[in-house]
Amino acid sequence: LAMASQTVITVQPQFSAAQQPGEWQTGLLDCCSDCGVCLCGMFCFLCLSCQVAGDMDECCLCGSSVAMRTLYRTKYNIPGSILRDFCSIWWCSPCALCQLKRDINRRRAMGMF
Repeated sequence: LAMASQTVITVQPQFSAAQQPGEWQTGLLDCCSDCGVCLCGMFCFLCLSCQVAGDMDECCLCGSSVAMRTLYRTKYNIPGSILRDFCSIWWCSPCALCQLKRDINRRRAMGMF
């Protein structure tokens, strides 16, 4: 009788779930990189807010919230903090919302959204 060789597994293979740090596709003040989004954010803030919320399958009233920005940032592993998200929304709501919408649009175009 020939004995079959047996391999003993001492370490289980593991999937690494660590994500690489991400970054915003555009800066907070890069309004000229997408004038359509910028104009919508300046003249129809609520419309853009609802678009962002719809893109993220959330309630229309949540689009321009700190929670929405934080949720998006953590989903794509973008460095930052809740305090920075709050400051962005508090002091420059249109810019922060436009940045979020530009990022969604670019990630969608790359097939990453």
